[in-house]
Amino acid sequence: MNLFDVYPLIPVTLVKAEGSKLWDDQGQEYLDLYGGHAVISIGHTHPHYVKRIKDQLDQIAFYSNSIQIPIQKEFADKLGHLSCLHSYQLFLCNSGAEANENAIKMASFETGKSGFIAFTGSFHGRTSGAVALTDNPKIIAPCNAREDFHILPWGDLDAVEETLKTNTIAGILIEGIQGVGGIQVPSVEFLLGISALAKKYTAKLILDEVQSGYGRTGRFFAHQWVEGVMPDLITMAKGMGNGFPIGGLLISPEFKASYGLLGTTFGGNHLACAAGLAVLEVLEAEKLQSKALDLGEKLIEELKQIPGITDVRGKGLMIGIDLDRDAGPVRTELVKKYHIFTGSAAKKQTIRLLPPLSVDWNQLNSFLVALKEILSN
Repeated sequence: MNLFDVYPLIPVTLVKAEGSKLWDDQGQEYLDLYGGHAVISIGHTHPHYVKRIKDQLDQIAFYSNSIQIPIQKEFADKLGHLSCLHSYQLFLCNSGAEANENAIKMASFETGKSGFIAFTGSFHGRTSGAVALTDNPKIIAPCNAREDFHILPWGDLDAVEETLKTNTIAGILIEGIQGVGGIQVPSVEFLLGISALAKKYTAKLILDEVQSGYGRTGRFFAHQWVEGVMPDLITMAKGMGNGFPIGGLLISPEFKASYGLLGTTFGGNHLACAAGLAVLEVLEAEKLQSKALDLGEKLIEELKQIPGITDVRGKGLMIGIDLDRDAGPVRTELVKKYHIFTGSAAKKQTIRLLPPLSVDWNQLNSFLVALKEILSN
């Protein structure tokens, strides 16, 4: 049986990982500055993470949500503490797309409306509702297209208000920082304006923090850089489990839970919660959030000095680098000659950096040296 092709594959077979380092089956070492689509948050095979999961396996790996699972409450308490969002309610699922699907559903339940707003450059997932609010027609099947789902220009508050005036909009979905869109950071004015308009027209504000959450930007969630923004719903995944599939939805206290409204088979299972707790414990103990901020600021300043780079955007260790040429050959050269993994973006001139938060300055500096050499040639 053949595998269904999903991505163009880098011809490397990885067999070992530690921290920000990877090794292939030939013994070649690589530097991971992409984290497998921003998934690796605390570093590959962190010993505390590995122990947490092994210990949980020795006790119980899974049972459904039809019974009490105390580790879920332990996880929720720790998440509330580190995110400073104690009053929110937590629904656990398995992925970012699933988190966004449930956020869309909750906003629609609460408002009785079916329309939604998202923005150019957005990526929210590949499931039915999430992909309909993603700005990529190539991955939206005819069955996903929805007339009352609107993709509006990034930064255009007038377009948002005009659409809200139709009184059909249940929610506005926006990324804390756009990832696939090329690390586009919403301005303070734009995010505050959206928040105010959502309240004015009784639409729900949904912050997609799937890629931008979990300390990556120097705040627990990227929207927390803007004082006064309190989303109705916050979605998360990726770095949440450091490689173990887990997603989540934070639901503001204004929403009232009722049995059967949301549900999941695998979400919040014992192993997933053990992985999630380990991530939070390491984030706190090793102060990875402030480390991400310090390293990111230093890296951005160094990148701005390199000829051939036209723009650098981002916060913390979520960075977009625009080149004066196609980034594809540059990324290929980084892998082949310098053994460094980086990410792409929707814009072909952009390199996306989403390294494990355990990365150190010497490793980042080796990337700077390699990029300078490639661009100078």
